[in-house]
Amino acid sequence: MKQIVAIAFLAFTATHLSAQTNNSSAYKTALGVKLYPGAVSVKHFTSKGRALEGLGYISSDGFRLTGLYELHYPLGSVEGLQWYVGGGGHIGIWSNSWKNRFPTRANGLALGVDGVLGVDYKIKGAPLNLSFDWQPSFNIVGYNYFEGGWGGLAIRYTF
Repeated sequence: MKQIVAIAFLAFTATHLSAQTNNSSAYKTALGVKLYPGAVSVKHFTSKGRALEGLGYISSDGFRLTGLYELHYPLGSVEGLQWYVGGGGHIGIWSNSWKNRFPTRANGLALGVDGVLGVDYKIKGAPLNLSFDWQPSFNIVGYNYFEGGWGGLAIRYTF
């Protein structure tokens, strides 16, 4: 009888640990930094494969807030690895130092649309998420221009 109880206990424990391991490569919300051009990043999954990401950039040139809606898809057979694509918009205000460096861009307000394409990896068994993406944008209000150099590496704590 003790052997049956021990086997049942081990089977239950193995199943429970397996479920925890499988869930450890997923996350609901993550908060951290994006290393180019330097932003605070928060990503929250609203449903399976659908996430909202908010970015706050602050520099001596001013600030910019960006909101993105992202569609996530598995990438290969690596657990926790996904690719994503999405879009959104931004609003920013440029400082006087920016306006002095670029006098033809005198308007301090920036409004525009953004796209994003990248890869996202939740490190299995650790509360860390890494992503690398390209975030092209087109500024519509203020100085009209295309910016193809945004994006970069994000390191976030997951919970």
